[in-house]
Amino acid sequence: MRNFPISSYQSMRKINGILLAGLLALPLSSCKDFLAVNTNPNAPQTVSANLYLSPMLHWLVTSPQYDGRFVGRITQEWTLPGTSLSTWDRMGYDPSSDNGAQQWRDVYWTLGQNLVDMMTKAEAEQRWDLLGVGYILKAWGWQVTTDLHGEIIVKQAIDANRFAFDYDTQEYAYTEIQRLLQLAITNLKKTDGAVDATYLARTDKIYNGDRTKWLKFANGLLARNLNHYSNKSTYKPADVIAAVNASFVSSADDALLAYPATQNDDMNFLGRTRANFPSYRQTAFVVGLMSGTAFGGAVDPRMSRMLSPSPDGLYRGLDINTIGFGALTTAQQPNNFFGQVGGATVAVPSRYIFDDKTKLPAMTFAELQFIRAEAAYRSGDKATALTAYTTAVAAHIDWVNARNNDNGQAPTQITTAEKATFLADVRIVPATASALTLTQIMSQKYIALWGWGHNEIWMDLRRYHYTDMDPAGAAQVYPGFAAPTTLYVDNNGKIVQRIRPRYNSEYVWNRASLDVIGGLALDYHTKPMWITQP
Repeated sequence: MRNFPISSYQSMRKINGILLAGLLALPLSSCKDFLAVNTNPNAPQTVSANLYLSPMLHWLVTSPQYDGRFVGRITQEWTLPGTSLSTWDRMGYDPSSDNGAQQWRDVYWTLGQNLVDMMTKAEAEQRWDLLGVGYILKAWGWQVTTDLHGEIIVKQAIDANRFAFDYDTQEYAYTEIQRLLQLAITNLKKTDGAVDATYLARTDKIYNGDRTKWLKFANGLLARNLNHYSNKSTYKPADVIAAVNASFVSSADDALLAYPATQNDDMNFLGRTRANFPSYRQTAFVVGLMSGTAFGGAVDPRMSRMLSPSPDGLYRGLDINTIGFGALTTAQQPNNFFGQVGGATVAVPSRYIFDDKTKLPAMTFAELQFIRAEAAYRSGDKATALTAYTTAVAAHIDWVNARNNDNGQAPTQITTAEKATFLADVRIVPATASALTLTQIMSQKYIALWGWGHNEIWMDLRRYHYTDMDPAGAAQVYPGFAAPTTLYVDNNGKIVQRIRPRYNSEYVWNRASLDVIGGLALDYHTKPMWITQP
């Protein structure tokens, strides 16, 4: 009984105390019989180190999608129309709720002690490949929680002997992530000891035991981490590019999780059958990026394969400042992501990544090439930036086709001619490197991450303060993006910068520590994060 969330430690101590008192009151002859219920004769009391891995890999990919229901509204990937403007569409939060804190829960609990145990066993047995994956999972956990929540608990985390847990600075979290990734890289390069691809493959549902691909993944996480420093004087584009260069070399390296779709929990969280998104709709912002509005009339062939049309066949998005569907007629209202007016017909192939069997990524080659393009652009090497950018857009077009083939979904494949025409359009891919803009790089990266890469999209938006102007021209880095006209009441007129820590662990059990970092303030979610400041 060691595998508890932080919020449970204090209550479990009380329960343990009651149990202990009860045990002391039992006759000695009955103690042995009572304790025997904790021994299962039909199952091992200890398990092989690799058996911990599969559930954690599931949450590596799936957990961000849980929080994406809320982060995706902040980033205007989608909106939730109703009879009033929702809290998250107004860059707010839901008080006394764990909404937006699934990754917090999974990092501290689902991984939590399980990850500690797996890594301890792997190290003792010299299973360096499994240990390296463990370091990756640890680094990923701190990365996603600090990027969503700012200050987090690192040094005192997973300590069952504590009643309260002190928060660490985001700066410390970022450097710890780098340390863990370097340890991952070191271990994944080892071939001695008990390194065994077959052993790892038994539960490695992403790379089937291929430690060289996990090594690339570690470098990709490092590239993400280092690129987030773009507003700091310590930002080093060369280090970012070096990390990308050591990472994925093609989409064949993408970290994809397949969903067998035999029962609820092994179905894609975004898919029809789980029905988590039947009421969500695409926004006017994302439609504007793809319909030609933002790029001089250049219509993106991915739009008709990623987004959902209205019943009249046209592509529209909802205005986040308008209640419900506004003045749109029934025929003009965009369908949901399953291509339906409402609801979600189960067990029927859907659209793009919103299908029960669509593979979802933890990271893609296209994303990393966009990171490389941005870093090269910022270093002044626009030739490298243009090459990486063009590669990224082309790779994502192919990726869209691949995802629409995962379960034979309805959207047609983007043809070779469509792809070539789009890449030849100078409004999308300039003819010369000197004409490339940050608007192109970051907007196309947004499209490539739309629907699944919520954490990175939000970090990018905050790094560019949502509405920064592109220094090369008159456009915003994200053309058409605007904060809601009516912000959530607790914002006090400020734009959201973070999600408040998990309610049921921190605001219920750890309030004194929260108070130290100002977390009890109603507008704490608007406090700028260290990583996005100069």
